[in-house]
Amino acid sequence: MKKRKLAIGASKVNSGSEWMLSEYDALDASKASDWQRLFGEKNQLTNIMAEHVWEHIPDEETRLSNQNCYDWLAKGGRLRIAVPDGNNPDKEYIEWVRVGGTGIGADDHKILYTYDVMKSRLEKAGFRVELLEYWDENGQFHYVDWTDDGGHIRRSRRYDTRNQNGKLGYTSLIVDGVKD
Repeated sequence: MKKRKLAIGASKVNSGSEWMLSEYDALDASKASDWQRLFGEKNQLTNIMAEHVWEHIPDEETRLSNQNCYDWLAKGGRLRIAVPDGNNPDKEYIEWVRVGGTGIGADDHKILYTYDVMKSRLEKAGFRVELLEYWDENGQFHYVDWTDDGGHIRRSRRYDTRNQNGKLGYTSLIVDGVKD
């Protein structure tokens, strides 16, 4: 199968020529009719990526978005999601990203995810979840070495320029949902 990669909410971001870029006006991830119009039959995509998008989606639409991603991914496909991390121990970070926070776009945030909430919601859609980067309840940061093949996440331990000299200035909760 030829790789078909979709970046949701990324038309202004250059994710590489192999990625189809979309915005809400072309693809509302919660509407199966939008997926059908753009991609036809289900099981057509190898990768879907959404960097700092899911926190802007209301609960019921998130459930539908997770299910649509699962349905349109081919077997073995990956959904990579990055969102602000609600377990980050830095109080300034939390103030910046919380629902109604002071950061850019936070006025539209609907939820501040933690790894366990994100994992549970993706598993309900059928995904097997791999945690790539996250803070736990005890203020410990966890990460695995992941590749950009599943999607390049700029706001990550590896790529965010605010992370320097061993200090984490900005990270995201990053997960892969795998369709087995």
